[in-house]
Amino acid sequence: MFKRYELHNHTIESDAPISCQELVDRMVADGVDCFAITDHNTISPHYIIRKIMAEQKPPLQCIYGMEYTTYFGHIVCPYLEQYVPWDSIDRHKPERLFEACKKANAITGIAHPFAYYEPLAQGCRFEMDIHDFSNVDYIEIVNNPEPLREVNVPAIRWWEKLVLDGVKVAACAGMDLHKVTDRFAMRFATYAEGQEGGDAEAELRAALAVQRTWISKGMLVNWTVERDVVRFELCDVQKPGFVPSDTYTLSLKNKDGSRHFDLTNGPLTIPLDELGEVEIPKLYGGEVTWENLICVAPVIRK
Repeated sequence: MFKRYELHNHTIESDAPISCQELVDRMVADGVDCFAITDHNTISPHYIIRKIMAEQKPPLQCIYGMEYTTYFGHIVCPYLEQYVPWDSIDRHKPERLFEACKKANAITGIAHPFAYYEPLAQGCRFEMDIHDFSNVDYIEIVNNPEPLREVNVPAIRWWEKLVLDGVKVAACAGMDLHKVTDRFAMRFATYAEGQEGGDAEAELRAALAVQRTWISKGMLVNWTVERDVVRFELCDVQKPGFVPSDTYTLSLKNKDGSRHFDLTNGPLTIPLDELGEVEIPKLYGGEVTWENLICVAPVIRK
């Protein structure tokens, strides 16, 4: 089965007019399996949400983390359960902060790397010079409130370039939730494989370690290697508010370009030797345009 994760959320403990209780209630109401609390530069909501989870036992799990908000970009750190100081942040050597977070058992993700910048949103665009991606677990390739073509498409393209150049980094999406009224329907969420009744927190950590995460509006394209072929099929994850398409197009991108296949009428198999060394699968609802993008699937590596 696939589990849904909402990995970028805020409360009144930093800059959002939403209480910790309202955040938990919002996640339960939309059927989320696991969410992260990632307030800006503080872990103060951890105690409050732990108390809510212990007393009310809602049908979901919480990952406790934080979002570093600097003048040179934002870093989302799920699983950061102890405050790691960042007063020595260096935009030219950000690896030191990533390493410190990893030592604290956190997961590290680059948030909205191409967000608008000053004077509109000073510091939101990621402007740090990363020379070593070994301690970067994921890139938030879609930040749902941000404009598609101006912010999210450049993030997707940057991630694709890194992947095709051999960097092993996962893709995730974030609601960047700030309000109770923020709309989840037809927005991207992060998905990972898991077991019924399994530990969603551990399952996500395992998925990120091998870059096997999906971002999707509600329909996944799943792939499996079967002997000498790769089998692609659709998987409806029953995300509330998802509007199905009449047709679905599979796109496979490698260093030589992209190829498109009709995936509307059932599973598709492609010989393994017809694929490049690295392939990035994406799913579109009909015509291949950014507006029709439904899912970015895990990278295929031969």
